[in-house]
Amino acid sequence: MSFLRPAFRAAARPSAIATRAFSSTTPRPVARITIVGNLADTPELQATSTGHDILKYAVASNTGPRDNRQTSWFRVVSFEPEGPRRDFLQSLPKGSLVMVEGDVSINQYEDADGKTRSAMNIKQRSIEVLRRPQNNDAPTPGSQ
Repeated sequence: MSFLRPAFRAAARPSAIATRAFSSTTPRPVARITIVGNLADTPELQATSTGHDILKYAVASNTGPRDNRQTSWFRVVSFEPEGPRRDFLQSLPKGSLVMVEGDVSINQYEDADGKTRSAMNIKQRSIEVLRRPQNNDAPTPGSQ
């Protein structure tokens, strides 16, 4: 059985190739966030000062028990180019339950009163619709 020891030792040793085999670049620090919540309104298309179009929307996420629920609001920006994916995002109605994954950054700025403020910026990487809101305007079967 002693002839198996070298094989076990080699298998137990971490290999640099195995840990980063998927990439030859050095790892970069990244801040990511995943939010599950409801769209506060339909995403809005806006033009930037450089002339690019971006989609902006807010997601409300609730935490805590029903009798003491806290809501956190997250503003998200999407740089989706013109096409079916952007059209889909713009078609999402208020109240849709979504899961958004994005990159996070914090920037500091001075407000009109000269106070230093901080803001969290979330750049959308992906969005998944978990549930659309029920349409209360649609007639129910047998109601006519």
